[in-house]
Amino acid sequence: MSTDSSQNGDARPTLAEVARTAGVSEITASRALRGGTHVARRTLEKVEAAARALNYVPNRLAGTLAGGRSRQVAVVLPSLSNSVFADVLNGLETHLEQAGHHPILGVSNYDPHHEERLVADLLSWRPAGLVIAPAASTEATRKMLAGAGVPVVEIMDIDPAPIDMAVGLSQRAAGRAMAHYLIGRGYRKIAYVGHDISTDPRATTRLDGLEQGLSEAEIKLAATVILPGPSSVPLGREAVARLLREVEPGGLAVCFSNDDMAVGAMFHALDAGLDVPGDIALAGFNALAIGQALPLPLTSVASRRDEIGALAAKALLARFAGEDVARVQDVGFRLIPGATT
Repeated sequence: MSTDSSQNGDARPTLAEVARTAGVSEITASRALRGGTHVARRTLEKVEAAARALNYVPNRLAGTLAGGRSRQVAVVLPSLSNSVFADVLNGLETHLEQAGHHPILGVSNYDPHHEERLVADLLSWRPAGLVIAPAASTEATRKMLAGAGVPVVEIMDIDPAPIDMAVGLSQRAAGRAMAHYLIGRGYRKIAYVGHDISTDPRATTRLDGLEQGLSEAEIKLAATVILPGPSSVPLGREAVARLLREVEPGGLAVCFSNDDMAVGAMFHALDAGLDVPGDIALAGFNALAIGQALPLPLTSVASRRDEIGALAAKALLARFAGEDVARVQDVGFRLIPGATT
């Protein structure tokens, strides 16, 4: 009686069974399942068909422990409820998958200590590389990344010096550019509304850039309202209502930490009968589709998120191949002069 695991159901099918079904050696089967390098197309097709028929799943960890290269790339993002990071992940995943690598994802929810635990856990699986959009990372997280022994790409912000590589834009320059734009439009009464930026270093840096740009024209923020919690449409609506209890509308321009906050402010303006941009001008960040779909398209900054993900993947793949990669890659940004300012 046969004792093949694929037939008796007592264990997972083995590489030996795949090789036997395909009529090839285990070494050939292994090479085929690792990407098909130096394996004839007909042989590759037979091995893949055998693996599908047997429901075979390769033990990647065993291969890594035996000295093989992991095909996994650890990815740590602060949020997926925000479409910004879904766009980044799309660009990253597309290019990794095309090269036979697979992202394993952790979401920190902007919690530095949770981010620290995620990094430790993901690195314990010995990934080929790691991509991270840092929260306000702890010292322990930075040390783990510095000693990871694999390529590390920090994404979204190129202002801080990277541990290894960085792909993104200057968040400070984006904030400064918005300040110059609003000043050029004639605004002198400018306020800031944001989500809890204590764990979001990119929003903090943009605010610094905004204040720097205003100071160059000897202008100070008329008011700052920052509410706890992640950026969202409802939070933006609540925050701008609070702002307008402090600052009279009329010639007022408000910069928001993100587009979704600015969209919430638009809803408040509509409900309160305020004219946009006459009573209150609105400027966001990220150029989200919802902001551009408003009856008055939102003034914003396009952050080229899909490109950031794609370049991060390409940087890792180049390093895997032993190629030199630029330490910092700046994708730039584009200010969108919408109808809300």
